[in-house]
Amino acid sequence: MRRGFTMIELIFVIVILGILAAVAIPKLAATRDDAKISKGLSEVSTALNDFGSYYTARGSFADNLSDMTNVTNWNPATIDVNATGGGNDDTSYQVEDNGGGLVNCVKFTFYSDGNITVASDYNSSASQSNICSGIVNSSTFTNGLAGTKQFGGKRIKL
Repeated sequence: MRRGFTMIELIFVIVILGILAAVAIPKLAATRDDAKISKGLSEVSTALNDFGSYYTARGSFADNLSDMTNVTNWNPATIDVNATGGGNDDTSYQVEDNGGGLVNCVKFTFYSDGNITVASDYNSSASQSNICSGIVNSSTFTNGLAGTKQFGGKRIKL
C-alpha cells in the first residue's frame, strides 16, 4: 500500500488552483479600484464642505490648504487666493496613476468672492489612471460635485 499523492493528482490540483486564481485576481483588482474611487469622491466632497465651512466662518480662504481641510493629496499644498488682488487661484486633488505615481484629477478654483469651481483636471491622453477616470466619470462627480459652488459669510468674522 502506497502513501501519498500521485503526480497526476498533484498536477490536477495545481491546474484547478491556477484556474481559480485566474478568475479571482481580476475581480479583486476591480474591487480595490472601486474602493479607491469611492475614497477619492469622499475626499473631494469632504474638502469642498471644509472649504465652504472655512469661508463661511472667516469670510476668506486660507493661504494654506491644511488650515481648511485634512485631505492631503493636493498639488500645490498652498493657495494664495487673497494675495492675488481679487483674482483666483487653483489647486488639484491628486490620485495614483497606473504606474504608481501621482496625477492631477480634480481641480478646485478659488475666487476671492467665495466661489469655488470644481472641475475635472484629468487629461486622459496624457496620463493613464483608472482611479481618476472613475472619479471624474462617476455620476456623483458629474451630477453633484462638479460646477461652481458659492459660499457666503463675509459678515461673519471670528
